[in-house]
Amino acid sequence: MNVGWEELGWERLGDGVGRRRLPVWDATVGLVVGEEAVLLYDTGSTLREGAELRAQIEGLTGGRRVTHIALSHPHFDHVLGTAAFAGAEVFGAVGVDALLRREGGELMTDAVRQGVDAFAAAEAVDVLVAPQHVVSGEWTLDLGGRQVLLANVGPGHTAHDLALLVPGPREVVFCGDLVEESGEPQAGPDALPGRWPAALDRLLALGGDEATYVPGHGAVVDAAFVRHQREELARRFAVA
Repeated sequence: MNVGWEELGWERLGDGVGRRRLPVWDATVGLVVGEEAVLLYDTGSTLREGAELRAQIEGLTGGRRVTHIALSHPHFDHVLGTAAFAGAEVFGAVGVDALLRREGGELMTDAVRQGVDAFAAAEAVDVLVAPQHVVSGEWTLDLGGRQVLLANVGPGHTAHDLALLVPGPREVVFCGDLVEESGEPQAGPDALPGRWPAALDRLLALGGDEATYVPGHGAVVDAAFVRHQREELARRFAVA
């Protein structure tokens, strides 16, 4: 039985397109439902959160399972729920597969530092899923009756930033943490701040002026917001 999007805390952005703002870190996950496949953009911060998302998606889609996952970037609050979606094909920006295999310990340490229970973090890292498919430029996925575009628009927030474009009457662009609305964009030790403004230029070229832009954290924004954030980042990091 299908359940309403809003009833489960999801924000509907178009026909078969929505997102949910997860608790604690306000990280966004995105959902695109096709006739033959279901794509999830990011998976939450723990296996428990991933399992809750899986159950909600099955409720929204009449029992269908997630078949494809796109990881926006390799931070704990966006990737540690991936193993809850058995059998899904996982996509990420080129290089993120090797990074996740190599730096699971650092991912766990960061998760615990940010407040994730140590056992939950270790459990998720033990079964951490690295992408089977890496995107170096653009990759079109056919979900049945609709196509979506994965675009490696980074580096910026990290060295491995993957955006998702969903065509429609008003295009929807899932931005990952290249765009943040609920606070100042976070430039951690793995950020490439000097290249971040150019990543936002590529993001804007991808979606255009009329698209809906979905940040990694915070409310949905428009192109003007993204453009303003691009200029603020350029000033902040003294980028021409």
